[in-house]
Amino acid sequence: MDKLNFIATATFGLEATVKRELTRLGTAITGAADGRVDFSGNWEDMARANLWLRASDRIQLNMGDFTATTFDNLFEQTKALPWEDFITKDGKFTVEGKSIKSTLFSVPDCQAIVKKAVVERLKTKYKLDWFPETGAEYKIQVALLRDIATLTIDTTGAGLHKRGYRDITSKAPIKETLAAGMLELSYWKRHRQLLDPMCGSGTIAIEAALMAKNQAPGLNRRFVSETWAQVDKTIWNKVREEAKAAIYTGEIAPIHANDIDPQIIIQAKENAIKAGVGDLINFTVADIAKVKTEGDYGVVMTNPPYGQRIGREGDLLKIYNHLARLVPKNSNWSAYIITSDEELPKHFGRKPDAKRKLFNGATKTDFYQYHGPKPPRA
Repeated sequence: MDKLNFIATATFGLEATVKRELTRLGTAITGAADGRVDFSGNWEDMARANLWLRASDRIQLNMGDFTATTFDNLFEQTKALPWEDFITKDGKFTVEGKSIKSTLFSVPDCQAIVKKAVVERLKTKYKLDWFPETGAEYKIQVALLRDIATLTIDTTGAGLHKRGYRDITSKAPIKETLAAGMLELSYWKRHRQLLDPMCGSGTIAIEAALMAKNQAPGLNRRFVSETWAQVDKTIWNKVREEAKAAIYTGEIAPIHANDIDPQIIIQAKENAIKAGVGDLINFTVADIAKVKTEGDYGVVMTNPPYGQRIGREGDLLKIYNHLARLVPKNSNWSAYIITSDEELPKHFGRKPDAKRKLFNGATKTDFYQYHGPKPPRA
C-alpha cells in the first residue's frame, strides 16, 4: 500500500512538542496546525507513533480533507473516499463529529450524512445491502473547521493519556499527556533531579521517570488498530520488542514527589508501581512549607491547586510564597508551574522567563517557566 496520511492530535500549545517527538522517531512530517501534526508513513509508523508519543492525544488515519458547505457536498465527497480499503465487510463503524465556524453547524446532521455516505460506498464495493458490524471497530470522525471537512478513522482507541497506571487519581489530576508535554517543554533530562512538592496522583513524577527510563508510554496497553485485518500482527510485535530493547537501565538523578496527604502518597506510589517506575521515585508525605531543595541544577515542576479548588485565597498565596522560597532568584534551580491563576508571577516575586498557554482538560492555564542556569557539561 502507498504511504498513508495520519494526524497526531494534541492539546492546544503542545503541537511543537508532538512535532519534536515525531521527528525523533524519524517520521515524515507533512504539516501542522492548531491541535494537530500531520505525518505520512506506513502501518509501522502508525504503530510506533501510538506506542511512543507522550504528548499526543491520539493518532488518526486521515481519509481526506475537502471543502463542504452543503450536505450534498459532504455526502458526495465522503462517498468518493476509499472506505473499503480499511473497513471490512463485518467492520463495526460509528461516526463522531464536531463543527467550528462552519456553514454546516449541525453536528448530528453531519454525522448522519457521513454514516449514510460510507454505507452507500461499502454497499457498492462489497455488493451487500446489510452489514453485520460484528468485527473490528472503526471510529470515524467528521471534523469541520471553517468549512473544511476532515474525515478520519481513529487508530488509538482509548486516548493516549490512558497509560494504564492511573486507576486511582487525586481530586484534580493533570493529564498524563499534558504532564509529559510540560517535561518536554522544560527540556528536563534524566541527569537532573526533579521535585514535585504537591504531587497529587504522582503524574508529573511518573511521566518524568518513564522519560528518564526511555520507556514507551504505550508499552503496557493495547490499541484499537491492533484488531484491524489490514495491520499485520508482526508489526505490533516488532515495535514492542524495539521499545523493550530501548529501555535505559543506567543511572538516573533522584525524582522526588511530595504531598501533604498520606493517603494521596499511598495512591501515587501504587500508580508508580503499575507504571514500572516505583523504584525511581522518592515519595514523601510533607507540607510544602517544610520542603527544601538540595543539590544543584534541579527542577521544580508542579500543578498547584488552582484558586477555584484551594478554598481560601490566603492558602493559595502561601503556596506561591513557598514555591518562590524553593527557587529564589539567585538559585541554580529551575521552576515550572502550571496554573489558571494569572496572579502567580506577582506572588512568586518575579516575571517568568517564558509563558505558554495550555489547556488542562477544559481549563485554560498558563505554564510559567523560570529558567535557572544550565548545568555544566559532564
